[in-house]
Amino acid sequence: MKHAVLDSPIGPLTVVGNGDVVTGLYFPNHWTHPDRTTFGDRDDTAFPEAARQLKEYFAGRRTAFDVPAQATGPDFDRAVWAEITSIPYGATATYGDLARAAGGLPHEVGAAVGRNPLSILVACHRVVGKGGKLTGYAGGIQRKQFLLDLERPPASALW
Repeated sequence: MKHAVLDSPIGPLTVVGNGDVVTGLYFPNHWTHPDRTTFGDRDDTAFPEAARQLKEYFAGRRTAFDVPAQATGPDFDRAVWAEITSIPYGATATYGDLARAAGGLPHEVGAAVGRNPLSILVACHRVVGKGGKLTGYAGGIQRKQFLLDLERPPASALW
């Protein structure tokens, strides 16, 4: 295991992985931040492809990620995370939508979304409450709003 800390417009992001496979992407004060002793040695040159793609995303030049990544968790969580990957860039889905797609109840989906270890790569910021309400986000509501705004097309592109 190793980790890198990358600068971003929403604060430093910690990328964790094994070899070239990303197994975690965390914000400062991430709700479900695992014990840092499991991150391995710090090497800020590690994960150059993830760093490049994240930089492109924050610059508005990337709408999807294809870095090698692997999220581990219970079957239900992985089913929810798979459903999240089907939410298109710039769109949102509700916890209820995901509950209908993955099975389970909206609060169970919310818990699974909160345990997503691949924030941004598995775009859990696109999951919103009923009526589009911004609800809990492991990186904080301000980061969630930033990411949703980043993905929103500029008004001039709507014409």
